[in-house]
Amino acid sequence: MSYIDGFVMAVADANREAFIAHANTFDPLFIEFGATRVLECWGDDVPDGKQTDFRRAVQAKDGESVVFAWVEWPDKATRDAGMEKFMQDPRIQASGEMPFDGKRMIYGGFSPVLELTKR
Repeated sequence: MSYIDGFVMAVADANREAFIAHANTFDPLFIEFGATRVLECWGDDVPDGKQTDFRRAVQAKDGESVVFAWVEWPDKATRDAGMEKFMQDPRIQASGEMPFDGKRMIYGGFSPVLELTKR
């Protein structure tokens, strides 16, 4: 079964196009290093919760949107090797500033326990 890296971050609304350009530049590297799919999703229906929510999780401020993204890999071994290549790639090292505050990004790796598809 596949392996998923998930990411949630706050991005200033004014940086939306810069964020998309950043994703278009660097997300193809995930594919180059073995990922099968990458999605970057700009929040447009992210409600405030009573105890916790996506906005609080990344300390989103007024004028920021929540971005939810994931990278799908064929398996964890491919992900581990691909992420190592990604983090060491000189194109990443030379990328400069990200169009979001990386300190407020949450991320993790996940092993699927159920997958449903429409056939």
